[in-house]
Amino acid sequence: MNDATLHSEVLVLGGGPGGYTAAFRAADLGKQVTLIERYPVLGGVCLNVGCIPSKALLHMAQLIHEAEDVQSHGLKFGKPEIDIDKIRAWKASVSKSLNDGLAGLVKQRKINLVQGTGRFTSKNSVEVETPEGVKTITFDQAIIAAGSHPTRIPSFPNDDERLWDSTDALELKQVPKKLLIVGGGIIGLEMATVYHAFGSEISVVELMDQIIPGCDKDLVRPLQLKIKKQYKNLWLETRVTAIEPQADGLKVSFEGKGAPESDIFDAVLVAIGRRPNGKLIGAEAAGITVNEQGFIPVDKQQRTNVANIFAIGDIVGNPMLAHKAAHEGKVAAEVAAGHKAGFDALTIPSVAYTDPEIAWMGLSETQAKQQSIEYDKAVFPWAASGRSLSLGRKEGVTKILCDKQTGRILGAGMVGPNAGELIAEAVLALEMGADADDIALTIHPHPTLSETFGFAAEMINGTITDLYIKKT
Repeated sequence: MNDATLHSEVLVLGGGPGGYTAAFRAADLGKQVTLIERYPVLGGVCLNVGCIPSKALLHMAQLIHEAEDVQSHGLKFGKPEIDIDKIRAWKASVSKSLNDGLAGLVKQRKINLVQGTGRFTSKNSVEVETPEGVKTITFDQAIIAAGSHPTRIPSFPNDDERLWDSTDALELKQVPKKLLIVGGGIIGLEMATVYHAFGSEISVVELMDQIIPGCDKDLVRPLQLKIKKQYKNLWLETRVTAIEPQADGLKVSFEGKGAPESDIFDAVLVAIGRRPNGKLIGAEAAGITVNEQGFIPVDKQQRTNVANIFAIGDIVGNPMLAHKAAHEGKVAAEVAAGHKAGFDALTIPSVAYTDPEIAWMGLSETQAKQQSIEYDKAVFPWAASGRSLSLGRKEGVTKILCDKQTGRILGAGMVGPNAGELIAEAVLALEMGADADDIALTIHPHPTLSETFGFAAEMINGTITDLYIKKT
């Protein structure tokens, strides 16, 4: 074996939330681990150009919006002075703190970290292009955690610096006067929230008949009503047919309901989803099955069709969420270490960190209807929540779906401030097999937003006193 060849019991390809979790868990279980990451820092898209920096910017946006909102309650601030350079530096410091923490955990666990781009050369080896040259690493078992990349439309002028993907938007190089968001999903709307707070005139175009397709319409409605007032345009059931670079901006042509034939924007953010990196890792050399979309099929133990190779995270399928990847990473590491483990989570929660936030888990009402599942539903309005009113907010709701026969919780959703924090109780309730009585009989602290979940359960079992519901 030459100097450029290394051997590892477990090799992990990709250092995002799924990859580093898998590497750490495998090391904790006594395996000798090599972790390959193409960038100089760990954390992947989530930590460096996704979840974490976007939440840092969304926090700033929230402060700006709250300062505006409380003026009607008698507390007046001056117009905020926005120092983009300082905000950018602060955002970077948040990511760096977490980067440094991960680097420390790698050293503590004695994981061999290799910076470079890895491609399989067989079912037991990868070739890694590193800054020092090409290295060959052989392995007993491998865990693929190579993630995804933003979807691009080939006909768009992707080399124009005014056409952004989510990574460009998070760089915060400038605040355009007129910004178009193509795609009304979570990523697009979170960026719309940030840039609106910083002063951009926002237009959103979405192909479907609602924003955040896949989420129940009643949960989306409070956000949709709010952004219709805040943003210049919200075009639903509309597509972008062309984007042409011009000296004064990007000329965008539209086709659909209520949209103009064309308009000019200073910048355009394309946020129409992400594509898995399955076709970029030399999977065919290892005999790994990759489907047409670039996903790698796996079983409940995260095992691919090649017995000693596992895959986790965005590359194995939707939803493309960091918390899903981390959970899968632990499963793969445990199976690789000889433990009995499998991915058997009953639900994976989703959160849109917009204003208001939207969070949901389990069976949606749309799915229940499609599957002809009989359910009882309760929707508690936050206008009846003392805590919500004390925040100056009344648009929120908490919804619970329960099985009509057993009363067990099937799904839940919240829209309002901190909905992303509140959904965790609903996830636990579903995983524990709780029914409406269990939740209603659990004493929630008052006054809190969390008690809206308890109130919704009381609506199901008929014990609610905070609302009057006429008996039929």
